[in-house]
Amino acid sequence: MSSENGQGDGGAAGEGAPPEQLALIRESVRQAKAPRAKPRTWRGAALAEELPVARVLVDKGVLHLDRYFDYAVPAELDADAQPGVRVRVRFGAGRGRVRDGRREGGGLIDGFLVERLAASDYPGPLAALAQVVSPEPVLSQELLALARAVADRYAGSLADVLQLAVPPRNARAEQRPSPAPLPPPSAPEAGSWARYERGGAFLGSLASGAAPRAVWNALPGPEWSEELARAVAATLASGRGALVVVPDGRAAARVDAALTASLGEGRHALLTADAGPEKRYREWLAVRRGSVRAVVGTRAAMFAPVQDLGLVALWDDGDDSHSEQHAPQPHAREVLLLRAAQDKCGFLVGGWSCTVEGAQLVESGWARPLTAARERVRHSAPLVRTVGDQDLARDEAARAARLPTLAWQAVREGLRHGPVLVQVPRRGYVPRMACAQCRAAARCRHCSGPLEARDGGALWCGWCGREESAWHCPECGSFRLRAQVVGARRTAEELGRAFPAVPVRTSGREQVLDTVPGAPALVVSTPGAEPVAEGGYAAALLLDGWAMLGRPDLRAGEDALRRWIAAAALVRPSGEGGTVVVVAEPTLRPVQALVRWDPVGHAVRELAERAELGFPPVSRMAAVSGTGEAVAAFLAAVELPSEAELLGPVPVPSGPPGRPRRPGAPPPGEEWERALLRVPPGRGAALAAALKTAQAARMARGGEEPVRVRIDPPDIG
Repeated sequence: MSSENGQGDGGAAGEGAPPEQLALIRESVRQAKAPRAKPRTWRGAALAEELPVARVLVDKGVLHLDRYFDYAVPAELDADAQPGVRVRVRFGAGRGRVRDGRREGGGLIDGFLVERLAASDYPGPLAALAQVVSPEPVLSQELLALARAVADRYAGSLADVLQLAVPPRNARAEQRPSPAPLPPPSAPEAGSWARYERGGAFLGSLASGAAPRAVWNALPGPEWSEELARAVAATLASGRGALVVVPDGRAAARVDAALTASLGEGRHALLTADAGPEKRYREWLAVRRGSVRAVVGTRAAMFAPVQDLGLVALWDDGDDSHSEQHAPQPHAREVLLLRAAQDKCGFLVGGWSCTVEGAQLVESGWARPLTAARERVRHSAPLVRTVGDQDLARDEAARAARLPTLAWQAVREGLRHGPVLVQVPRRGYVPRMACAQCRAAARCRHCSGPLEARDGGALWCGWCGREESAWHCPECGSFRLRAQVVGARRTAEELGRAFPAVPVRTSGREQVLDTVPGAPALVVSTPGAEPVAEGGYAAALLLDGWAMLGRPDLRAGEDALRRWIAAAALVRPSGEGGTVVVVAEPTLRPVQALVRWDPVGHAVRELAERAELGFPPVSRMAAVSGTGEAVAAFLAAVELPSEAELLGPVPVPSGPPGRPRRPGAPPPGEEWERALLRVPPGRGAALAAALKTAQAARMARGGEEPVRVRIDPPDIG
């Protein structure tokens, strides 16, 4: 009955429709595209006559499926099914779904065709390739070998690494042909590399086709981007390719501009997320096809398929941005080290500061130091002055206001000659409050959480979100509050009131400035967001140094020094009046290293202490985190090397509710534990293999609580 009623209604509507509407419907049907056919299972289709078996890596990022699978190649796909192309296959059909000697069924899944074979070592029936997504080969044997090495290094799956290495496909970008490659340029002059003791020899070695390895301690100033461009030009002059990885898009733009000025258009590619998926994939294809031999980009560019690689370079390897947050979480420095060993190419890691890992490369003899003489360093660096606790205790202005007298004088004098940079360790307004009289932390009466002042308004609890309108100190009874750590916006307000005729600019997470004019101004910035001033800053203030030095982390001192030097390197040399004031205890080692401008010496001493204590990078370490029961079960099942040492487990502090979850932190409300596994040098591969095997067995069983495994955790306390 319902079917007949439906037909009657449809007929009445069709008969009563006007001719114009019927003509429009016919035209729409005529112009409609034919539906795309789904990939077939090629039932009964003939197979390829030569090499009828395709070895495929399926896009399944689970460890127990981290291997290749064999598929039959239909004759119709023989020409396009070449090694390195993207394919779609049916995955998951059991042995019971076999027809005419071929396996059928299963869900469609993406993958990469790794190689073609004459026969398969799998005894059962093979399913056929469902589709060749694109005939464009995107996975070379060199990239596959690198991805496998990274997966083994970090106890991850090959499919997860390839998701980081090969960008998503864009059909429009594939259809556009890449330009013809340009001839090699001429070898550049030494230029500003002559400021370093072995700078000219390093460039000459690259231009001659050799593979030098160096740890570069760059001099203060903006010349670092031009020096990287000269190193790339010297490598291109030898007929080889070059790869430069920088921490963020601003640094990539500076190197991009320097390469364009040095080499001209069309000789290098810029690979950053800001370019968009189509442009980024088009640039990546140009590199893969050999049209472009030089690449500069952010973290993901560490896998760029540069042909005939002659140099890999990394700027500021201590920056957190170089550590990938997606599984298996590789670090750009370690990936480039693997590439240097695999391709036997040159290696350059540099920055204004020096990491402990860089010092270890020099200490082991694997790389050579690339530094300037001490006279040159003192001539290029600004004057650094310190304000410690004793100075603050004697300073009446420091007790009444936030900035000590020395800092005010430096700001006032610097504003006569140009802009002044003020670095604060946090963004925002007033993250934490304390009693102004006894300095006791201000706590919520309901949950004992820290009180915050948002945009100069009322107090709020950072844990439960309750408003506090009648706070008083339980220790001394005072009703006055002060900021424990003042953010960038609050600092900008205070300085704006102190210097009302001077413009104040802020640079932080909400808005990061790239450059500022050379006119007098106050520039308040968080670490890593400092803009470059035209002609350099006249002075710089580094506030709340204890906030960075007091972090409970092994790298707290190294990271604080790196951030301070990065800001101080933007200040004019001492001969031109450049002054830096750091508010931190002057007896501490990082502060002394800043005063002497000796980051290499600081890194060498840190390396010696870590060698005595057995901490990374002298040892290899892995972290296993999860619920207490899951961590205990995992540690009982894993077959660790005999040299492995177990530290813990210990509870992992969880973040307060309503706050963004840090990578590796437990979900709000859950109690996790973390165990650290440490092995001596040379046994890192055995540790990673054991952890990967245990994790794969755990995933294959299913139904168990997840355990998070990370090799070389960045925060070990």
